[in-house]
Amino acid sequence: MPSNDVRILAQAAVPTAAVGAIAAVVSGVVAGGKGAIGAAVATLIVILFMGIGLYVLQRTAKSLPHLFQMMGLMLYAAQILLLFMFLAIFKNTTLFHPRAFALTLVAGTLAWIAAQTRAHMKAKILYVEPEKTGHSS
Repeated sequence: MPSNDVRILAQAAVPTAAVGAIAAVVSGVVAGGKGAIGAAVATLIVILFMGIGLYVLQRTAKSLPHLFQMMGLMLYAAQILLLFMFLAIFKNTTLFHPRAFALTLVAGTLAWIAAQTRAHMKAKILYVEPEKTGHSS
């Protein structure tokens, strides 16, 4: 992954992890240990899903730019389906507090989107590859 992509990933993951840590503390106080576990699991899922999504989109943009928009839409649909599958599997779990999990999932996703948007706006990404000035023979 090029350094610009890693920078955007870090600029999105760090605030998301911070939101997740705050949510884990609040959930731990409100709902006990299971609330903290639910918040931690939700934070890990957001960082994992969104991080993999960012990686796939960056690879697609570089190798198949004409498929970028379609791949983005398909990727977000796949992420939602995977999340629904996760929720269906753990619907009746007693491992963590489901409300703490759900609220942290929403807060973490919003934090990721906001941080990623900010990172992209601040990044100096060339839209067009500059022409090479030197001729090699």
